[in-house]
Amino acid sequence: MAPVPQAVQAPYYLPTGQEVAVFEQCYARQLAVMLKGPTGCGKTRFVEYMAWRLGRPLITIACHDDLSASDLIGRFLIRHDGTAWQDGPLTRAVREGAICYLDEVVEARQDTVVVLHPLTDHRRMLPIDKTGEVVAAAEGFQLVVSYNPGYQRMLKDMKPSTRQRFVALDFDFPPADLEAAIVLHEGGVEPPMARGLVALGQRLRGLRDRGLAEVPSTRLLIAAARLIASGIAVPQACHAAIVSPLSDEPSLVSAMRDLVDALFV
Repeated sequence: MAPVPQAVQAPYYLPTGQEVAVFEQCYARQLAVMLKGPTGCGKTRFVEYMAWRLGRPLITIACHDDLSASDLIGRFLIRHDGTAWQDGPLTRAVREGAICYLDEVVEARQDTVVVLHPLTDHRRMLPIDKTGEVVAAAEGFQLVVSYNPGYQRMLKDMKPSTRQRFVALDFDFPPADLEAAIVLHEGGVEPPMARGLVALGQRLRGLRDRGLAEVPSTRLLIAAARLIASGIAVPQACHAAIVSPLSDEPSLVSAMRDLVDALFV
């Protein structure tokens, strides 16, 4: 997993509050950052933007149930001439002074997450038990994690002893005008269509009380916009990119289709 080089052009990101200023101060003061918010609301794009803004390489790790401490720190590999140590992505970020972003960190096992603790306080170091080395974080290193509180609360959550090691930034879907600007820029549709897709998204988000586990994200609205911009009919694009990914439950699908028809047909 190689570091993402600094982009020549800034990743497109529209601030919705003081998140840029707070992140910059966390970076300057060597504070770990936790991004909290629903799926597809812009957390990853924000990290990409801040890496560009700060001029730091970015290493992103997608967390999952099988993610082990060795996957983060590294392991010995068997070669024809013996064994050799290979750094994992977290260790590379610590050595290189990169921003290390663990996406959906609570998907990882708790015993894996614990290895982050020495990097989140004044020590800023990473012990490597298998080699006996203690790696001090290079200048510029920043640890960032994210998770979806609404979804994770039903399944798993971050331990308090871990949560309190981070400065938390709360994310949500942008206000309608900003979300329309994002869909317009990223989706390639005309302004009225961008506003219509955002209106659809807001109305569909109201179905959470009717049993919709995940509401449509800005990411899904952009996917629908891209299909529409490519020539796919609006109802078909909305069903493929928004309705179908959200649910298979017939009554919910029918309700969502009715909202699409009410707005676009």
